Amino acid sequence: MSRGRRRRDVDIFNLSFLDVVSCGFGAIILLLVIVKIGEPRVIENLTVDLSGQVMKLQKEIFLIRGETTVLNRELTEKQEQLSINREKLARLKGGLSTIKGQFARAKTDSEAQAIIAGRLQSAQQTLTEEMRRLQASSVKPTVNNSRIGGIPVDSEYIIFIIDTSGSMNQFAWSLVRKKMNEVLKVYPSVKGIQVMNDMGVYMFETYKGKWIPDTPARRSAINQRLARWTPFSNSSPVEGIEAAIRRFYAKDKRISLYIFGDDFSSGSIESVVNTVERLNRADSSGKHRVRIHAIGFPVLFSAGGMGNNVVRFAALMRKLAENNDGTFVGLNSLRP
Repeated sequence: MSRGRRRRDVDIFNLSFLDVVSCGFGAIILLLVIVKIGEPRVIENLTVDLSGQVMKLQKEIFLIRGETTVLNRELTEKQEQLSINREKLARLKGGLSTIKGQFARAKTDSEAQAIIAGRLQSAQQTLTEEMRRLQASSVKPTVNNSRIGGIPVDSEYIIFIIDTSGSMNQFAWSLVRKKMNEVLKVYPSVKGIQVMNDMGVYMFETYKGKWIPDTPARRSAINQRLARWTPFSNSSPVEGIEAAIRRFYAKDKRISLYIFGDDFSSGSIESVVNTVERLNRADSSGKHRVRIHAIGFPVLFSAGGMGNNVVRFAALMRKLAENNDGTFVGLNSLRP
């Protein structure tokens, strides 16, 4: 019986087992082959995607840089505008302080008038008031003895010497224009007009050294030009006075010289008086061919007190007017 039941031996390396192992290894190899084939495509795709991202980021950087440049430019402009506005504010504050100071000084106007009367010894009057008085009068002045505001108006030629310094232009220019128009109205018709600044600079170069014809159009042109006329000035009327007398003095002409100014900055009063006396010689009757009139504008009084230059100007103008048949008028207000 033991022989009939023969034990069967099991072989683990039979054909079926080898088939299974072979299939397993084959599957693994196939997977490896598939992975190796697909890997370059994945890497390529990743490279393309990353390149696109880099380009996109670079464009965004360029846009951000451009916006930054624009913002920086706008910031600079805003800062400059802020600086300009601050300067304007500072000027306005300065102007407000000046106005407040003038208002405060206006309360002591009587004291200022007393100082002007005592120190300058000038007639405290304006041409406007005197002109109203004369217009109300029915008596017509004669040619040889006509006076407006204390100033003789018998000349046939008139010359204006105007201080064009910064102080006059900034504080008194509207009043200068007003007084010039008033003087011109006093002379309805003359044979010639001339306008120079205190340095001897002519208002109109085309009429340099010549008389400007007196016509309504010429008077209008003078007024318009005066509004923006600002040649260099050294705040001394001496050069203009001497230049006018040297060029226009003539024995057959009666000339009135009007000086508009506020100070005399340098030079000797005596020297100027002697020079003018030599240039403007009197005729046989004792009258000078060139009358010298002066109108003093109280710019330095309004700017904070009376300095030495304004006293020197008043003394010089008063002496020149006295020696040359003229009149010195000292104004006590800058209000037109």
